[in-house]
Amino acid sequence: MAAKTLSIGAVVPTFKNLPGVDGKNYSLEDFSNRKILVVVFSCNHCPYVKAYEGRIIAFQEDYALKGVQLVAINSNETKNYPDDNFDEMVRRASEKRFNFPYLRDENQTVAEAFGATHTPEFFVCDGREGAERRLVYHGKMDDNYQDPTAVKRRYLCEAVDAILAGQRVAEPETHSIGCTIKWKY
Repeated sequence: MAAKTLSIGAVVPTFKNLPGVDGKNYSLEDFSNRKILVVVFSCNHCPYVKAYEGRIIAFQEDYALKGVQLVAINSNETKNYPDDNFDEMVRRASEKRFNFPYLRDENQTVAEAFGATHTPEFFVCDGREGAERRLVYHGKMDDNYQDPTAVKRRYLCEAVDAILAGQRVAEPETHSIGCTIKWKY
């Protein structure tokens, strides 16, 4: 079960050798050349995640050239949630044409270190080359998971835009909504 969620300003926990659906293993250091790292805890089965997948893909497409990298991490246990196993992750990423790394946190240590509790749950990590990454935004993507055309606030984009402009994030925390992370017991 997750520890306390990271506080704004906290150093982002490192992770190493998480298998990606592309056949590579990833560590936090692999993204050190990106101005901003967005870590989203995700999965395959959650209806909230499914509702956001198109927006997550569009976000990465829109922000990649600005030095932003989104990484999705699936930490759910798979005995009771077989749709979240690695083979299904590979299938889902291919089917949806994910344009970002989709990683498996089998032992759930990354989710625990971040204090993640939901899917999708976004952690925006600032950090220039040579600097420790720190948490600058935590929460949800926007204010309407059901209807992208009815969105009034784009919290994730607002946070990333502020960082790119060298400004402080006006609303650094929002309440994540979605399915809970499925913990091993």
